[in-house]
Amino acid sequence: AALLWGTILLACSCGPGPPRVGAAPLLAATYVLDDANGLGREFDGIGAVSGGGGSGSSGAAVLATSRLLVNYQEPYRSQILDYLFKPNFGASLHILKVEIGGDAQSTDGTEPSHMHYENDENYFRGYEWWLMKEAKKRNPKIKLIGLPWAFPGWIGKGENWPYDYPDITAYYIVSWILGAKQYHDLDIDYIGIWNERAFSSKYIKLLRYTLDKHGLEQVRIIASDRLWEPISFVMMIDSELHGVVDVIGAHYPGTKTVPNAVLTGKKLWSSEDYSTFNNDVGAGCWARILNQNYVNGNMTSTIAWNLVASYYEELPFGRCGLMTAQEPWSGHYKVESPIWITAHTTQFTQPGWSYLQVDGHLEGGGSFVALTDGLGNLTIIIETMSHNHSKCIRPPLPNFSVIPQRATFYLGGSFYMVETLQVWHSRLDFESGNSSLFQQLRPVNVWRGRFSLDLNVDEVYTLTTLKTGRKCGFPEPPPPQPFPSNYKDDFNIRNPPFSEAPNFADQTGVFEYFVNASDPGDHVFTLRQVVVQRPITWVSDADQTISVIGNFKWVNMTVTCDIYIEKPRDGGVFIAGRVDNGGIYVRRTKGVFFWVFADGTYRVTGDLAGEKVLMKGLAGVRDNAWHTLTLNIQGNSASGLLNGYLLWENVTISNPGNGWAALGTRSFELAQFDNFHVE
Repeated sequence: AALLWGTILLACSCGPGPPRVGAAPLLAATYVLDDANGLGREFDGIGAVSGGGGSGSSGAAVLATSRLLVNYQEPYRSQILDYLFKPNFGASLHILKVEIGGDAQSTDGTEPSHMHYENDENYFRGYEWWLMKEAKKRNPKIKLIGLPWAFPGWIGKGENWPYDYPDITAYYIVSWILGAKQYHDLDIDYIGIWNERAFSSKYIKLLRYTLDKHGLEQVRIIASDRLWEPISFVMMIDSELHGVVDVIGAHYPGTKTVPNAVLTGKKLWSSEDYSTFNNDVGAGCWARILNQNYVNGNMTSTIAWNLVASYYEELPFGRCGLMTAQEPWSGHYKVESPIWITAHTTQFTQPGWSYLQVDGHLEGGGSFVALTDGLGNLTIIIETMSHNHSKCIRPPLPNFSVIPQRATFYLGGSFYMVETLQVWHSRLDFESGNSSLFQQLRPVNVWRGRFSLDLNVDEVYTLTTLKTGRKCGFPEPPPPQPFPSNYKDDFNIRNPPFSEAPNFADQTGVFEYFVNASDPGDHVFTLRQVVVQRPITWVSDADQTISVIGNFKWVNMTVTCDIYIEKPRDGGVFIAGRVDNGGIYVRRTKGVFFWVFADGTYRVTGDLAGEKVLMKGLAGVRDNAWHTLTLNIQGNSASGLLNGYLLWENVTISNPGNGWAALGTRSFELAQFDNFHVE
């Protein structure tokens, strides 16, 4: 009988099974899974990052990347969260890593700090608190990690460096952990140092001391969220540092570790990885590294940047999430194939399980891992991803080949008595595009500890004693729609559930709802830019603040907003259209910018930096008074109104030809906005 590709061969005592008619013999090999000589490393779980707006030379986390998620209406918002966090449902993540907001650009946006200023504490800003609570609600056992990308400027006392006053930095980070518990009943399990930037041994030791002093002995330290070196070498020669670092976390390790890291005896994690466009090649990348980070590199946790692509797709690293949810205005979202690749591991393992000691390389290419809970359960995950169908965004992938093969597994030790294994299967189909994802197949019978599988290329199998796996789903969400072409926000919300207005994506500075207690007029509830000092940055934030909104494809538009300059003399604000950049590239943003300044002048520029001046003159605007700005862009011409009267016109616009609407300030200064309208 001809065996279909991918069907499971029910092995029997008389050999590997019937021959395949008219086909070349498969490469065949046998692999032994045995716990008699003890187990391998403890498994720490699979996770994802919310932050990092996006990813720089090496990575980012989960904050600004979840920007649009909170604005989804029910039931869609809860459905997305179920796909990510609900056990035995979808991705069933074990770990959630979030950005500790630092008021600065972290890849696709800024995340607000819990301490904008030295004497300021607020544990309700941003959406990471909400996200962690939603994750915990679905899976109380999920592990939580906090990591800063940037820090508010006051921590460095004017220097772009967080380690000159390590006691202040440690106090700031520990405050975030204490606030998570006090205000949200969230226990943070792990804390990082400074995402993809330098570490300071003195600071790490002081952080451990400060954690212990506040009764946070259970919080573990990960370092240094960059490369394996120099942290591993320094730990080898500094026994005190070795004593306080619990996990060595590397980013985008390409499934490889280094000798020093192994010699430390510490847990090794790929603490940020993936960052790849979430089509089937992204799924192939994710499948390959989930296995091979352990097989090649002894890594017991892999964490994807990012959790969910909930940021404007034209920002850097668009759609580099496990799933896509970037249209809160329509309710549309998409469960991408990486979600189901994740499920192959997460639904059949838990942190605290152990890997079996086994080589893990398949003879015909590909890999397998085997894990046990120590109580008799066994899970085997096999992947046969081909080179071109599993390239991650970084690092470059050396050539290798994968061929169809027959794998026979022999279960020894305590697994010899296993009689049947449940089977879950995915096949990434790059020819027709009809991939089969996370399908349950017939159980496989184990005969005298043996079973065989015919493996094709670009497949994932999970074989497990657990019967709890589920591929769950909801009815199709609404179809995609562009951002509304007529959009208004008057910011009139008395008790906002979030600190930031929906759909505004801050790219430098932080724009928050504000209650203007002293204003008896129409401007009690406004949007206010609140960062007044340049932060300790992660990338090159702009010198101006800016928040973008809308549809990147917009060409002709009218933007209107009431503005209030708070900074006397040299304060200033703008509204803009056709804004063409953000994220890590925010400094080079172009567009049509209409500025007014506290000294009574105005300018029209073709860039955020204000270097390309298209028009300037007197406007008569002053600080601490409300004015209405209107910017009209039609074709290659723009005009501007102040308080309803034409101020300038016939300014020729050559490029960019399209982009978002935006608002912002001339510097890191307080300013307010109200009655925003774009059409």
